Amino acid sequence: MEVWDNLQQVREKVRLAAARAGRDLKQIKIIAVTKKVEVPRIREVVQGGVIDLGENRVQELNDKITALPADIHWHMIGHLQTNKIKYVVGRVDLIHSLDRFSLAEEINRRAVKLGVAARVLVQVNTSGEKTKYGLSSVELPDFLTALRDLPQISVQGLMTIAPYAPNPEEVRPYFRELRLLADRHGLEHLSMGMTNDFEVAVEEGADMLRLGTAIFGSRVY
Repeated sequence: MEVWDNLQQVREKVRLAAARAGRDLKQIKIIAVTKKVEVPRIREVVQGGVIDLGENRVQELNDKITALPADIHWHMIGHLQTNKIKYVVGRVDLIHSLDRFSLAEEINRRAVKLGVAARVLVQVNTSGEKTKYGLSSVELPDFLTALRDLPQISVQGLMTIAPYAPNPEEVRPYFRELRLLADRHGLEHLSMGMTNDFEVAVEEGADMLRLGTAIFGSRVY
């Protein structure tokens, strides 16, 4: 019941944030982040109507894909190494963490081999933190231009990870910057907002929320 109760609370918070921003709730997708979550607990959230699941680690992703229903939409949200791409392309709906051209080339190579289009989000480090992956806002235009030479890469939008802040209002500028970048480049989707700050992310235009602790509770890493 804990997962179900948490999910209901999250949905209500998303509804209220969307109402404050004058947004259509149907446009906002909750992605349940399943890192270090056991399969039985993941099944609870799937039974609660969440069919978008996000994984940070390739090994966990592959184990869970085989253990859970085939109609789940999987999202790879963690940092990716090029040697792991063969386990991801063709198995997930969306890669959220494209952050360098060598990775894009490998994704494209694998997608060509499989005859699929690889849907991706470009990760942008809007806060400029050295501990986070992602392109700078300045690097983004040239990167997007370069991706046009990779025919099997389909850029769907942008992703960012905001710094942790006790007051979520402090991270609003980072979400706003991502939205402005997406608008500038004609990109549709924004993956931003986690447990600590997802309500602000909704107000700033997020349509994909990556929520782990808010749904499953604290986990031991």
